[in-house]
Amino acid sequence: MAHLLHGCAMIAAAATLLTLSACYEKPTSPVLGYETGQQFCKDGLDNDQDGLIDCEDKDCLWTATYCGQWIPLQEQFVLEDSPALCHDFIDNDGDGQFDCNDRTCQGVMEACCGREFTDALCMDGKDNDGNGYVDCQDYGCRNGIYVKVCVEDSDTLCKDGKDNDGDKAIDCFDSDCKAAASCVPVPSGAKEDTLATCSNNIDDDGNKYMDCNDFSCTKASDPAIKAYCASKVENTLANCKNGVDDDGDDFLDCADRSCADTLNGAPEDAAAYCASIAEDTFEKCSNGKDDDGNSYPDCADRACTKSGKPWTGHEGKVVAEYCATVLEVTFEKCSDGIDNDANGYADCSDYSCRLATDPKVRQACQESWPSSDTPDDRCKDGLDNDGDGQFDCADWDCAWNPQVTVCTGPKVCAPH
Repeated sequence: MAHLLHGCAMIAAAATLLTLSACYEKPTSPVLGYETGQQFCKDGLDNDQDGLIDCEDKDCLWTATYCGQWIPLQEQFVLEDSPALCHDFIDNDGDGQFDCNDRTCQGVMEACCGREFTDALCMDGKDNDGNGYVDCQDYGCRNGIYVKVCVEDSDTLCKDGKDNDGDKAIDCFDSDCKAAASCVPVPSGAKEDTLATCSNNIDDDGNKYMDCNDFSCTKASDPAIKAYCASKVENTLANCKNGVDDDGDDFLDCADRSCADTLNGAPEDAAAYCASIAEDTFEKCSNGKDDDGNSYPDCADRACTKSGKPWTGHEGKVVAEYCATVLEVTFEKCSDGIDNDANGYADCSDYSCRLATDPKVRQACQESWPSSDTPDDRCKDGLDNDGDGQFDCADWDCAWNPQVTVCTGPKVCAPH
């Protein structure tokens, strides 16, 4: 009887399945999560809801020939530096990259290649521009002119154990925290040798080493401290190149002393690997590449600007001195048409120029940066004050500046 009932149940289930399949209706749009193929890469919809539509989505670039590069019969080599040329599927300047994959286009805010540039977009937990960096880890957020959430400069933020501004420096190791109460010099004789002080994300003894990165903790005789620090390890070659913060100290792979410094417990093979990718020699600081994969190429990398290694061909000088000669931070270097620091961006397309503190440089590079007048005055004078090909409210700098009140219409490069 049991077998008979089981058989009847199977027949009933099969009948139900047939009934359901007969009622099947083909969906009018793809299932959420997919934006691939010719049909759905030109439907004007953000099918996978990642903020990128059709050919702006890298999924379409890989799966739809509709989104591939187009090579015209008659090539014209022109600078790829306008919104129109940055969305025409043509490698206009013949450098091997086209549209938003071209670094020149990435420097034109009106081209909409970068999509993380406001407080809202820089704290939504999404990789809005699909470049692999989320929120404050994204250069656009970390150095955004109008982004205020990617900071690490208060007492609370400077002792929470997090890299709040995404600059690879945590709490008191971040120069932005030097004025924070939690980072003031500690009293002489202070110690970091209890379980509490070895697990509080604070450099209690002020020796620039915190918690289990401090010898006073790792060499402590207290079994509880030993057990705690043993659970916080990132000291094998595999763990030092896996892209994971294994010990939870907010220092990743070779940025962690336990990977790169043998004096801090790093195994020789891991230290050798980290040394091999370190960007601190003249050759690596002048080749136009991001050798250590930290998103900062050449002299945009602090490892270069602080390097004391010899400057090849200049006896007695070091790499840091070389970087001082090429950094794009003066009016002259921000207006000479040359990519002086070899980071792929020239003049006002370079963040070091656009974010310069020198009023003369900022006036040259920002449409809404006032001289004797106000941001509103410069954003309604009909002039291209910063020479980027855009003027007044058609300039991203005016459209998104919270101090500008005359640009109340549709935003330039409004996020989807």
